[in-house]
Amino acid sequence: MASPTPSGSPSEHADPRLPDGRLSLAAQSPAPALGPLDGRYRRQSAPLTEHLSEAALNRNRVHVEVEWFIHLCEHRVLPGLEPLNAERQAGLRSLVTDFDADAVAELAEIEAVTVHDVKAVEYYIGRRLEALGLERLTPLVHFGCTSEDINNLAWAVGIRDAVEQVWLPAARDLVDQLLAMAEQTREIPMLSRTHGQPATPTTLGKELAVLAFRLRRQLKRVTEQEILGKINGATGTYAAHIVAVPGADWQEVSRTFVEGLGLTWNPLTTQIESHDWQAELYGGIAQFNRVLHNLCTDVWSYISIGYFRQIPVEGATGSSTMPHKINPIRFENAEANLELSTSLLDTLATTLSTSRWQRDLTDSTTQRNIGTAFGHSLLAISNVAQGLAKLAVAEEVLAEDLEHNWEVLAEAIQMVMRAEAIAGAPGLDSPYERLKELTRGHRVDQQRLREFVGSLGLPDDAAARLAELTPAAYHGIAATLVDWARD
Repeated sequence: MASPTPSGSPSEHADPRLPDGRLSLAAQSPAPALGPLDGRYRRQSAPLTEHLSEAALNRNRVHVEVEWFIHLCEHRVLPGLEPLNAERQAGLRSLVTDFDADAVAELAEIEAVTVHDVKAVEYYIGRRLEALGLERLTPLVHFGCTSEDINNLAWAVGIRDAVEQVWLPAARDLVDQLLAMAEQTREIPMLSRTHGQPATPTTLGKELAVLAFRLRRQLKRVTEQEILGKINGATGTYAAHIVAVPGADWQEVSRTFVEGLGLTWNPLTTQIESHDWQAELYGGIAQFNRVLHNLCTDVWSYISIGYFRQIPVEGATGSSTMPHKINPIRFENAEANLELSTSLLDTLATTLSTSRWQRDLTDSTTQRNIGTAFGHSLLAISNVAQGLAKLAVAEEVLAEDLEHNWEVLAEAIQMVMRAEAIAGAPGLDSPYERLKELTRGHRVDQQRLREFVGSLGLPDDAAARLAELTPAAYHGIAATLVDWARD
């Protein structure tokens, strides 16, 4: 695998000017970022580089190789092996803890010769064994391994840590923020709109709780996802292991090693770990993205009809030419980033689920986009959190909307008529049709509805319930339902 020109190091032969005479930006040092996650939005996405960048992948490869070396010694798998003392173990592990820019550069130099990234890691470690008094054991580095034995575990560790240490904490904080908003607004009545039309009222808190409940289900799915790994040779048969050391229990050595990395052992693979767990994980994150996208479109719409006011940010420009506007850019930005993330995650899941026969390399390039997929989701989460923090509820607008739509009580009236008719009250036939004639196609105010109810001859208790009913009070147990979002 050829080594690309390192990021930020333009070719020495790059022409500083383009054919049209403009200075070349790519020839500058450091070169500008091509993508927004490493440029405009680097601050938000930077935590992921610790786990999903090319440098992080190489550090994790070194980690897997070092731990495999220590594991083989610990289990005395080969004749003449003894467990390493604490000093030598610490020396080997320092290759991971002290992995830095110089290590990245050295690996790139080795890879330029080997034209193979994992082989470069093997040679990089081998160069350091003499200083640790382990030169005799240089052949033990990468023993019994195919590249994918190292790669699948390096990716698994990086993805696990990116999810647990970066993505999940940000996603959980956002859901907690949404739950707090739902709690604060659980009693605020709001007109519902089904198909965009006035419908049975709810509360603002209950509607926010629905979204929080949906998001929490996906977080649970992501949290519980198994992360699998394997180390079993060129085609998953331990063939070289058995020939080299027939007396060892190689399945047990493999299982204990993978589990020692904090992963779930996959006992049955081809040359590659089958990536099904990755597809499952990306499915959960993609569905979280879709629900969050739904939140963005709903909140955007509530802003557009005045249910939410956006709190001005001092010094910020809302519109370049219309000073009265505050554009809901946080939610719009989040929508776009969620769409990009979800598209990438869906592609990752689809591509990684298939490998021709025992191995093809479609997964190699594909997996290098995992960080980008996570980055756009993380950026969206950040934008939504900032957007929600700058919202204020316009309770008077919600109240006015309810007051202008008394016809939504038609549902309640016809259900009372049905119940009383079943109980034997006379004159309450065709309730739906009568309310349809009264309300469809024109506004009905409080007085007209009460005159209609008064003409029905309902029993006193039923008539009293309807007489007290208003659109603002007609939302059932919506406020209580908010509690389900926390369970």
